[in-house]
Amino acid sequence: QVQLTESGGGLVQAGDSVRLSCAASGLPFSVMGWFRQAPGKEREFVAAMERNGGATHYSDFVKGRFTISRDNANNTQYLQMNSLKPGDTAVYTCAVKTLVSGPYDYWGQGTQVTVSS
Repeated sequence: QVQLTESGGGLVQAGDSVRLSCAASGLPFSVMGWFRQAPGKEREFVAAMERNGGATHYSDFVKGRFTISRDNANNTQYLQMNSLKPGDTAVYTCAVKTLVSGPYDYWGQGTQVTVSS
């Protein structure tokens, strides 16, 4: 069992920056990813990082604006979001895979990010 604790988020203005964090406890994981879901839309992949090696993956709509980083000593990853747009408004959720090739097994509770114009 893996427990995920998210923090960060809130209400910001367009162009602002926000950093989300996700701390994992329990079983080790191989990949931590971030997803978001806006009202009335399906959940979409944002970014992910492999715990070993640090390989990263980003969706095209966040490349150059969002950066994922890690603190392996504390089993925590961060999603730094810069140049936020109103279209980035969503509930952001972290999730982990226990196997790199497997599905996302465990999910956080989600944190709201609202970007005003």
